[in-house]
Parts: sequence; C-alpha cells; structure tokens
Amino acid sequence: MTDSLAAFRDRRSKELRKLAEEHLQHDLRQSDRDILRSAGGKVSTHAQLGSLLGISFGLYCAIRLRSMRQAYFNAFRAMEKPIEIKFADGRTSPIPDITNQLAPSKWSDAATYFFFSVGGLFLGGELGFLTGTASASRTIEKDPEARERIEKAFKKYRIDVLKQEIKQLEGNSKMEQIFGS
Repeated sequence: MTDSLAAFRDRRSKELRKLAEEHLQHDLRQSDRDILRSAGGKVSTHAQLGSLLGISFGLYCAIRLRSMRQAYFNAFRAMEKPIEIKFADGRTSPIPDITNQLAPSKWSDAATYFFFSVGGLFLGGELGFLTGTASASRTIEKDPEARERIEKAFKKYRIDVLKQEIKQLEGNSKMEQIFGS
C-alpha cells in the first residue's frame, strides 16, 4: 500500500540503486561504464536544454497572446457601439456597456503566463528527453561489443530485480495466509 505513493518508495529505490551499482561494477568494463555515463549525461543535458527552450517558447507565446488580447480590446473599445435596440413594435431597450467586463485583467495575464510556461516546460522537456534518448542510443551503439555487454548486464539486473520482487511477493502471501486476509 505504501509503495503506491512516490514519497514512500525511498527504501526500494535505494535497494535497486545498490543492485544496479553491483552490476555496473561486476558485469561491465570501465570503458562500458564511461559509455553509460556519457549517454546518461546526454539525456540529462538534452532534457534540461529542452525544458529551458520550452519555458522560453511558452513565455513568448503568452506575451504574444496578451498583446493580441490587448489589441483586440483596444479596437473593441474604440469602435462605435449601439446604445439601444429598437423592436418591430416600436419599443426600445437600452444595451448595457460591457467594455469593462471584456478588459484583460491581471489574473488572466497571470494564468496565461503560468499555463503557457508550464505547457512549454512539459513539451520542451519531453522533446528534449526524446532527443537525448536518441543521442544516448547512438552513443551506446557505436561499439557493438560494448552494447552486447551492456545489454547482458541489464538483463542480469532485470532478472535480479524480478527475483527480489518474487521473494517479496512470496513473503507477503505467507503473511496473508497467517493472518487470513
């Protein structure tokens, strides 16, 4: 139950990190570890750069949108508006002036800047992650022998992780049998 929330998964991530370090040390050469560090650095760099560009693009779009809204409002305010409506039977009704309700507000500007920059952050970060992953793949695939060793080490790591998970699940099922849950 507690593993469903990220805040409570720290113990498990430490175990997995330790297991991964063991496989890095025992199953790979130093040159393979250097290739993996370089590939990981490329992913991180691309994601950071993409995030920065995404936030910048989001803010640029928000500024453009705000200036367009302001221009439309100024044009609406300057144009001549009807003040009353005349019906076919001769009655007239006044039309309220809604100019003040259409004015861009500080709250709408703040929401625009916030949501456009968050959207840009998400889009840029994801695109950066994709380009970084592609670049990291090319780095790893340059040396076919190193790639094979890395794949073998990863398979061994996954096997060990699954074995630990099986042990944990078997331990939980024994506890359930004891308590009858």
